[in-house]
Amino acid sequence: MEKALIGGGCFWCIEAVYNRVIGVQSAISGYAGGARKHPSYEQVCSGATGHAEVVEVTYDSAVISYEEILEIFWAIHDPTTLNAQGADRGTQYRSVIYYYDEVQKEKAEASIAQAQKNWTDPIVTERSPAPEFFVAEEYHQDYYSEHPTQGYCYAVIAPKIEKFMKKFGDKVKRS
Repeated sequence: MEKALIGGGCFWCIEAVYNRVIGVQSAISGYAGGARKHPSYEQVCSGATGHAEVVEVTYDSAVISYEEILEIFWAIHDPTTLNAQGADRGTQYRSVIYYYDEVQKEKAEASIAQAQKNWTDPIVTERSPAPEFFVAEEYHQDYYSEHPTQGYCYAVIAPKIEKFMKKFGDKVKRS
């Protein structure tokens, strides 16, 4: 198993998509890239800690590649908006790829160059070595599956899942 650590706005959105990807063992919401050890959701949301909302994706590279993980990433968020995704605003919602080694770094850079062809505005996704990852509070885990009719889930997350399923139908887990 390998890991990818990515952020593209609210972690509920990213986690909900990757939990539906074949080859993904787990997608865990959390925080990374800030100054405080074990931050709380409230601290991260204040913007004072410097953390991003991220998802740690554990996947089987024999089933899905890191490049495919990133291809999905580009399709489910807007990497051209600095510190924002839709109505979610603040540094905690930044687009970010944290890489674990030089191979991931090189693949991320190549992926960005490829993805840029699909955007007229420049991609502003942060790329940095993976910092310590802090698992978010339990109530954030698998949020969409637990609350599919909640307003944010219905209005924001469901369309991202639908977009993923339409564009990447061959990568959707079958029940």
